[in-house]
Amino acid sequence: MIRVVVVDDEALIRSGFSLILSAADGIEVVAAVPGGQALEAVAAHAPDVVLLDIRMPDVDGLTVLRHLTELPESPVVAMLTTFDADEYVAQALRTGASGYLLKDTDPDDLAPAVRSLYEGAVVLAPKVVPTVVDGYLRHHRGLDSAAADVSMLTGWERRVLRGLAQGLSNAEIGARLHLSAGTVKAHVGTLLVKLSVANRVQAALWAQRAGVLAEDGNL
Repeated sequence: MIRVVVVDDEALIRSGFSLILSAADGIEVVAAVPGGQALEAVAAHAPDVVLLDIRMPDVDGLTVLRHLTELPESPVVAMLTTFDADEYVAQALRTGASGYLLKDTDPDDLAPAVRSLYEGAVVLAPKVVPTVVDGYLRHHRGLDSAAADVSMLTGWERRVLRGLAQGLSNAEIGARLHLSAGTVKAHVGTLLVKLSVANRVQAALWAQRAGVLAEDGNL
């Protein structure tokens, strides 16, 4: 059972997401709270996934995210917003968010997105991918530096990185490479350190910047 906490300042959003997710197989919404209660809810319920509003009147969503990423066993966090061109998205990704969803996400897509987050995949709303990528890359080093960073990876790490850039989960990458999910997770941890990035989203963006996807369509 995937345990989920929904954090949003709007009661309607909290109740709507809770109803949709609670009706899905294998997902349990253990709490739905406004921003000021986010950290308390996470401490009390130890969720696997947190859906976190990026803009709230009572507390800054990025501040909550920062606290969550510092926990010994931090949950996977996806940011929620009504905006498809939010200036805070790049900062959220740098801070450790693993996804970015619009609040008007199709109800049929919400549960699959949560499952993908739980499995370790990068989840970005399709409408914002260009904005996210462009905004992130504008604030980071150039192409030559990215290529140099990627060149430090072993062959296996490079193939795993290509899988991350394709949005695959650890299990999906493992199936394609005939590796266990645990081995893939270890490779992911190593390449994150080598690339000096905080999470899978940032690694995927580096892969795009360095042209890793253009090398080969397959893993």
